[in-house]
This record gives sequence, structure tokens and C-alpha cells, in this order.
Amino acid sequence: MNTMTYKGYLGSVAYSEKDNVFFGKIEGINGLVNFEGESIKELTEAFHEAVDDYLAYCKDEGIEPEKSYTGVLNVRLKPAVHRQIAMLAKQAGMTINSYIKEALEEKAEAALAL
Repeated sequence: MNTMTYKGYLGSVAYSEKDNVFFGKIEGINGLVNFEGESIKELTEAFHEAVDDYLAYCKDEGIEPEKSYTGVLNVRLKPAVHRQIAMLAKQAGMTINSYIKEALEEKAEAALAL
């Protein structure tokens, strides 16, 4: 999926050949906010405007703009990968959950540093 960012918000980006237009939506928010443009410049401007309008709306309504997450995640793995993680966690003196949590946190922090 192609994405763009603005003010810490992520926008998905796609292209409709039939309509000859780029379009997307703001991801990870409480609501559905779409944007579109016929060029990358128009799409970028529409995305920025959509984020600004959404934030203004949330402020006016006194609502939290960001989607809330529980912090609980269910991950499906191939049994062989599950076994390998179990062994690596054991060698590290950790539970599987702690091992996966640490690995994901490191990966997320590295991605944010880019």
C-alpha cells in the first residue's frame, strides 16, 4: 500500500484508472475521511486539508481524533516459526510474549526513526 504522512497521520493512496484520479483515506482514526486529486500535488493538498479539517472537527466536538487500541494483538504464525520463536525466547530467558513484544517494539522504533 502506498502512503503519505502529515502531522503524524497516515493516508493510504491508490489510483483509479477508470476515474483517472488518485484517492485515499486517513488511516488509524475514529471516523472515515477520504481525499482525492487528479495529480500528486492535488492529492497531497487534499490530504493535508482533510487532516486539518478532521483535527478542527475533533477539537470543536471535543472528541479524541486517534483510534484507540487495546494493546492486545493476536498473531498467526506457521507452526515452524512458532517453534523457532519459542526456542529463541527460551534461550534469551524470556517468555514468548515478552520476546515477540520486544522484537516488535524494536522494529517499530527503528521504522519511526527513518
